[in-house]
Amino acid sequence: MKIYRKALIWALSILLCALGVTSLSGCGDSSAKSSSGGKSNSAAATEDEAKAADGLADLGIDPGKVGVFPNVRHDQKNSAGFQLEQPKDGDAIAVIHTGMGDITLRFFPDQAPKAVTNFINLAKSGSYNKTSFHKVIADFAVQGGHCGSADNNPSGTSSYGGVFEDEFCDSLLNLRGAVSMASNSKDSNGSQFLITQTSAEAFKKSGGWTALSKNWDDMKEQLKSYKDSNLLSAFLDENGDRLLNTSAVPESVKKLYEEHGGNPTLDGAYNASDRGCTVFAQVISGMDVVDKIAATKTDKKNVPLERVQINSVEVTAYSANSVTEPAKK
Repeated sequence: MKIYRKALIWALSILLCALGVTSLSGCGDSSAKSSSGGKSNSAAATEDEAKAADGLADLGIDPGKVGVFPNVRHDQKNSAGFQLEQPKDGDAIAVIHTGMGDITLRFFPDQAPKAVTNFINLAKSGSYNKTSFHKVIADFAVQGGHCGSADNNPSGTSSYGGVFEDEFCDSLLNLRGAVSMASNSKDSNGSQFLITQTSAEAFKKSGGWTALSKNWDDMKEQLKSYKDSNLLSAFLDENGDRLLNTSAVPESVKKLYEEHGGNPTLDGAYNASDRGCTVFAQVISGMDVVDKIAATKTDKKNVPLERVQINSVEVTAYSANSVTEPAKK
């Protein structure tokens, strides 16, 4: 997946890790379109998204003229960080049964309805059974859930039969333990998902917000050099996922990443060109299993040397008596 690959390259370069990262499975044609005909009508434009898109406007670039039309869902009920709370009794959850143990997720259907429905439908149909975590990056994320032909559907086949649009929300972040859609490009979600594994310590070692702010400053200089060129659109297509507008990120959000870790470069709500990975769930139990998977030895393409299999995914109802491990660890 393009956006995962490039965010990964950025993170690893900050860590000075010469791992020779190559294309992740799921990278392909960036011209993929949404099978549902565009953005969800219920996702209204907000002040937060305008601030992110203004990163282009402030440089004299008209976002609309380069195909940037942000449509971030503004959550007026929940503040950023609510994803770390436990669900209520009776809420739908999923248990991913892997060869290394179980990982339990809570869903966010109000914020990412299509992504949640997609995952649940695939789980109930058995489509995730016997798939694997096929890409593993310690201190970044584990990626799995590919269904269908990799040649025809690089992001995997969704329950809708084709790709579907991003659902960015200002209250859902790619914090440690977040489960998000692994997409090939903008609005190209399929079946693949990734679980963020970056700890607070790893985030700090990568340079944290200081490094991210410097990256935004560097990208702004490059945008200035391209803004009057007919290559601007091509530059945005290639580098749009690196345009995290740190000036638009609230201090409360920055603090959450500093305390819990995660990958803010994947947050579409704060990306100047409307790129990112849709968060639709959060691990509430089994982060120790995610850490084990992340520690798996891999080849140079970050493919586990020994298969990490998803045996099955069970969708059930949450009970406080059955899940006791804190989500924040």
